[in-house]
Amino acid sequence: MSADGPAICVYCASGPVDEEYLRLAADTGAAIAAAGATVVSGGGNISMMGSLVRAARGAGGRTIGIIPEHLMAKEVADLDSDELIVTETMRERKRLMDEMADGFITLPGGIGTFEELFETWTGAYLGVHDKPIVMINHDGFYDPLLGWLDDLRARGFVSESALERLIVVDTVAAAIDGLTRR
Repeated sequence: MSADGPAICVYCASGPVDEEYLRLAADTGAAIAAAGATVVSGGGNISMMGSLVRAARGAGGRTIGIIPEHLMAKEVADLDSDELIVTETMRERKRLMDEMADGFITLPGGIGTFEELFETWTGAYLGVHDKPIVMINHDGFYDPLLGWLDDLRARGFVSESALERLIVVDTVAAAIDGLTRR
């Protein structure tokens, strides 16, 4: 936890520009700020990542961006971040995001978002940390993944206790509430 209150790491896409997803990211950033928490992000200022941090700051919140040096130009670094940490590697980026966060929210995203979610979720399941992990299944975005995970549970590849570690919600308000469940 930072001196300014809890820190919430948000995993989300850095590519799509669909207004629906940009609005979801903005609503998430504003809600985190309204809850008195700091947003920890991947340090980009475009797409969902950019909407997230701009809305958080617009609502009076604090943002910490963590970006590897090689992505500074590609993701267009969030130079307006209250704190921008530039790392040498992606692994260092993820380590710092994990360490700084008191909880995690996953918004829609692609393979990078999936990788971050699964690594953090696995860490919780294995007892590396006990931080809440919330997935916003906006408009059924994650339904195919959740169906696959349920099938893996039925086949014995994923335990019920692992699935219980992931808090799946449909709204930003429920995500903020989910962060306080544990």
